[in-house]
Amino acid sequence: MTFDSNAWLAEARALIGEAHVLTEDRGDDLTAYVRDWRGKYHGRALAVLRPGSTEEVQAIVRLAARTGVALVPQGGNTGLCGASVPDPEGRQAVLQLGRLNRVREIDPENNTATVEAGCILQSLQEHAMAVGRLFPLSLGAEGSCQLGGNIATNAGGIQVLRYGNMRELVLGLEVVLPDGELLDLLRGLRKDNTGYDLKQLFIGSEGTLGIITAATVKLFPAPSAEVVAFAGMESLTQAVHLLGAMRRHLGERFTAFELISGPATALVRQYFPDTPRFLERDWSWYVLMKAADGGSHEALQDAMQAALMACLEEGHLVDVVLASNLAQSQTFWMQRENITHAQQMDGGNIKHDVALPISRIPEFVDRVLLLLQQVFPDSRPIAYGHLGDGNLHFNISAPPGVSATAWQGQTDAVNQLIHNVVAAMRGSISAEHGIGQLKRHELALYKTPTELDVMRRVKQALDPQGLMNPGKVIA
Repeated sequence: MTFDSNAWLAEARALIGEAHVLTEDRGDDLTAYVRDWRGKYHGRALAVLRPGSTEEVQAIVRLAARTGVALVPQGGNTGLCGASVPDPEGRQAVLQLGRLNRVREIDPENNTATVEAGCILQSLQEHAMAVGRLFPLSLGAEGSCQLGGNIATNAGGIQVLRYGNMRELVLGLEVVLPDGELLDLLRGLRKDNTGYDLKQLFIGSEGTLGIITAATVKLFPAPSAEVVAFAGMESLTQAVHLLGAMRRHLGERFTAFELISGPATALVRQYFPDTPRFLERDWSWYVLMKAADGGSHEALQDAMQAALMACLEEGHLVDVVLASNLAQSQTFWMQRENITHAQQMDGGNIKHDVALPISRIPEFVDRVLLLLQQVFPDSRPIAYGHLGDGNLHFNISAPPGVSATAWQGQTDAVNQLIHNVVAAMRGSISAEHGIGQLKRHELALYKTPTELDVMRRVKQALDPQGLMNPGKVIA
């Protein structure tokens, strides 16, 4: 039977409203929906659908299941692996969830919030803060990324050290299954030992098993004090030892430990020349440390200073500055946040988002730097990341004089070099960015056949027609 796109679009408009079915033939600009944030992937869409309720999502999914139209769920479209972009054929529909943006309930006594998938992360943070609570997920795109996408990619960010990633922050989910049925798991319970923990199937699944429409997430008492320190050191081993010492001295008050390499700092200064030098000399590695609690700023400042002094005496630290006020703390953080912007301005780079046992990160970096020197001697490694949870962003910028396009042509070779070392150390080729379409072909190289077989069986059981975000995560 020939597919009648006009009839399909007319039915979709009847289900969710004329204004919420966007198509090119009606003059709608779909550019923002069919290309990824990095500009690496460009697709075409049959339509961009913007349902306004869970019931409308169900109706669209039933229509898609009946007619064999694949759906590509999309939140803020801020991902880095192309998971929310349709393919170039123009037969897939983008299911954009931004209109599902209500905060359904905040329960301060239970320390939970029930929020729809299209809610902007920063909006959730602000709603929580209004009742004296903290939603701790924090990342660079928090002003535009949406909660459903954060869950679908199992997002991490800068506070995983203390609070965990999305997998630890989600208590319950509401999911529209590929046949349009609603799976209601919205329970704000810390303990629920009643069989399989089904919500975990959908966290990190990147829309390939169903459409997340709402979630119940953990909240925490909002900290009343935060202090930040910036330190320089010669070796990664010293940074690992410092991490252990600071956790020992500060306990759960220690919330972030961010690593920045010397070349990353130099790149930021190159493109942001007003960036101040916080320390008297340059170092091979730097770390940003943050502590937070519910006490006074003065008491926490004293505790942080005491911990830093102890680390100086123990030999874990040589050069450090403690922020004296909020403005200086923000300046410290801008050094970290501007790395991504500096890399964009610099041109072509090949990104890696890897996870390793913290104790093995120095060995990993040494091995990879040696291999790069042998195989790609003029490449420029830019390393930074969340050392506190073992997540390293190890990006390789193009050699001088090599165009971004030419360097991207080396992606597979560079990835193989780095990911082989990751696999040998029993690490992960994706710590927080997901798989999407960027790393799908690599998954078969670094997952065991049994792991892949179980993943395919789960996919087949839930999505036998293969209509949920096809071409993403797993073939």
